[in-house]
Amino acid sequence: MKPSLAKPYIIHSISELHRLLTIGKPDNPLVSVIDFSEITCFSDEQLRSVVYNFYCIALKKNFEGKMRYGQNSYDFDEGVMTFFSPGQVITTDIVDNLRLSGWWLVVHPDFIQGSRLAGKIKSYDYFSYAVHEALHLSDKEETILDFIVSTIKQELRSAIDAYSHDIITSQIQLLLDYCDRFYSRQFMTRKVVNRTLLIRFEALLSTYLNSDLLPELGPPTVQYLAEQLAVSPHYLSSLLRSLTGQNAQQHIHNHLIDKAKELLTTTELTVSEVAYLLGFAHAQSFNKLFKNKTRLSPLGFRSTHRFN
Repeated sequence: MKPSLAKPYIIHSISELHRLLTIGKPDNPLVSVIDFSEITCFSDEQLRSVVYNFYCIALKKNFEGKMRYGQNSYDFDEGVMTFFSPGQVITTDIVDNLRLSGWWLVVHPDFIQGSRLAGKIKSYDYFSYAVHEALHLSDKEETILDFIVSTIKQELRSAIDAYSHDIITSQIQLLLDYCDRFYSRQFMTRKVVNRTLLIRFEALLSTYLNSDLLPELGPPTVQYLAEQLAVSPHYLSSLLRSLTGQNAQQHIHNHLIDKAKELLTTTELTVSEVAYLLGFAHAQSFNKLFKNKTRLSPLGFRSTHRFN
């Protein structure tokens, strides 16, 4: 069957999500924990492609079947976590007789407004990862997260008092902080695969910087390099940071500066000409980056390091 060309169905509220899943009303209209074993997946073709206007944090485990988000397929044959921000388009193909278990924590942005979490939630890069970059949990990690979610669920079912909101937002932040830690562990335990990606990244960046693309199109973007490597930009930066201590943009700048140093010390090119060859539309931008990285101006570096 050909993919639907219809616009994504926007699910505006958590209450609406509950209605679509044919489950009872949420205890709180702005945050809910949904048990996957109690729901039936969307079967309406109109709901194949949806946009959630709230955060979705899901642990899917112990079930059979394949799901597709956008152009990425993933075989969920073990416990994995996925994260989606409000406004992302999620297109899902689900096979017949899919068996689900696990939980789905949904949080409307209005619920965390004014809390510490509101200022921090955008720093969790994994909300922008692709589905094939999901977080794989160990049994111990799964137990930790299950306990936190059970605490949130219990608090939602308790009588609301002056402490309820702070306790729930703190537990959600604790959950996300643990996920940050577990992703760091995942990067470290997949060193062979990740270092292979690092080598490919370095080779791709080097090839670009030594091609005609640089003066014509300017320095490569993180988005461009990530697409060539078939990963998401945030995942690429997080992986590089875990291996080298620097994100993708910092790697690009470092390579540009290395090439600039070479041109400044081995050619008679003016600073403006060097800036042009490196893809900078304005020499001032090049000067600013160079000085920021080396604490010297391009001319200062040339006079200090050039050998006659």
